[in-house]
Amino acid sequence: MISDLDIFRSAKLWLDRHGDAAIVEARCRVAELQSTGDRDGADVWLRIVIAIETLLTPMAGTH
Repeated sequence: MISDLDIFRSAKLWLDRHGDAAIVEARCRVAELQSTGDRDGADVWLRIVIAIETLLTPMAGTH
């Protein structure tokens, strides 16, 4: 099992590398893994997609 910390580190690196296209690129990676039958890999990348979305979401209540 990959830790949440490692998922967020991976998400941050992916975001730094791909910028505005990070979510789209990560979702493409999920689709690639699913198409080859790699369910575990796709599950990890789904977690990374969620982490990227979390990193991009402004904190609630901040102004």
